Amino acid sequence: MESRPTITLCMIVKNEETFLEKCLTSVQGFADEIIMVDTGSTDNSINIAHTFQVKVYHYEWEHHFAKARNEGIKKAQNEWILWLDADECLDIQDPETFKKRLNQIEANILFLPITNFTGDHLESEDLTSYIHYQPRLFRNHQGIQFIHRIHETLDTDPEKMTTDILDLPILHYGYIHEITKKRDKSARNKQILKLEAAKETHSPWIEYHLASEYYRDKAYNQAFEYINQSIYKFLLEGQKPPSILYKLKYDILIQTNSIDQALPGIEKALLLYPDYVDLHFYKGLILFQQADYQAAKRCFEKCLELGEVHPNYLILKGVGSFRAAHYKSMCMEKLNTSDEN
Repeated sequence: MESRPTITLCMIVKNEETFLEKCLTSVQGFADEIIMVDTGSTDNSINIAHTFQVKVYHYEWEHHFAKARNEGIKKAQNEWILWLDADECLDIQDPETFKKRLNQIEANILFLPITNFTGDHLESEDLTSYIHYQPRLFRNHQGIQFIHRIHETLDTDPEKMTTDILDLPILHYGYIHEITKKRDKSARNKQILKLEAAKETHSPWIEYHLASEYYRDKAYNQAFEYINQSIYKFLLEGQKPPSILYKLKYDILIQTNSIDQALPGIEKALLLYPDYVDLHFYKGLILFQQADYQAAKRCFEKCLELGEVHPNYLILKGVGSFRAAHYKSMCMEKLNTSDEN
């Protein structure tokens, strides 16, 4: 009889009563053990956790997410570790099917698709969503640990660790404005990021994450300044700036209607990332605003050709489907109107 893989969910939590029950309910039948590192909850989070037989460990917060997550790893007993935040949940219908798949996987670390929802209110019908893949499920007892004070990630040795993709979706609601405002999440993140930025040898990712925080606050000037700093610092270190930096840069320029100098820059970015559908979409938007409808139409056709299943990129939902189709249709209407005149 085939053995059944065992899974521990590890979380860090503080005052998460709004989403915690939804999160814990979503992992029933998939997680065999749940470890919750609580960093000082004063709401109903602990009581909610106990109703799910969660093992709760109290931990003094040190403004360091990786250290808190690593506390959870120390307590985990099972073969695999899944990590989630309380404002996330698994979108899973058949847990046993995914467990069986784990028996067929040789990799140490699995990337899962994360859908991040953005918008003003949780119940809004027009929520925007972005999809990207993160290492969220990994083998225990392999020495895998988290690093970085904020926007923590797994520290792995590529010579020892192998990766794969598991199409097990995670839904993330923490970027919705009413939630971030209630938690004052942006102020907390900026404070921690600026502590890191003060270090002389900090990663260029810090400027990117600061740019993202200011972007979500619609403080576009500050966001643009930080994203340019991030790109420049990656280049200074002899590294190709990651694709997500260019996505944010041209998103900001489009949001602020600052497109005069955007086209030459996005052309260069596409030379680095020719299959990044979001960049083709943004190029199409720029050309559309410049009334070059024929060239814009070609961009949106390219988007439809590429689609939006690209694990290496952060993808705005619809840029390879309904959004591109909509703008292609608008281009055709403009071209037909021009022909008639």
